[in-house]
Amino acid sequence: MTQWLAGMRITADRLNDHSEYDDTTTTGLVAATGFTVSAFSGKKRSGITYVDVFVTRTGGDMTSSGGNITDTQMCVLPVNWQPGEVINGQWGQGLADGECTINPDGTIVLRSANGTIGNNTNLRVTSSWPTP
Repeated sequence: MTQWLAGMRITADRLNDHSEYDDTTTTGLVAATGFTVSAFSGKKRSGITYVDVFVTRTGGDMTSSGGNITDTQMCVLPVNWQPGEVINGQWGQGLADGECTINPDGTIVLRSANGTIGNNTNLRVTSSWPTP
């Protein structure tokens, strides 16, 4: 439901609350090699898509000094849950964090890291974008 504030202009887009696109999911996330899915949730509300991705590293240690983190695919979002354009985001796990990209094909790619991603390390990406 749209909240109207003093001074807001009434426009066609503001009158459309996009509720016909509202949806939720907890399935369909596919882990890339070296990762497993721990949890996933997606929510579409009022024209915005929100995803919470939680995966666990099952391959060997990855370190930023070794250069083997850049451009590492972590997982792929379910069909109809991808952004319309590349979204830059952040991942974290408490001791290490870094940048990632979420691509229009749904792949989430680790771009950089501050620290080591060890075996059995949990990584979380939480992001949102306008629903395409």
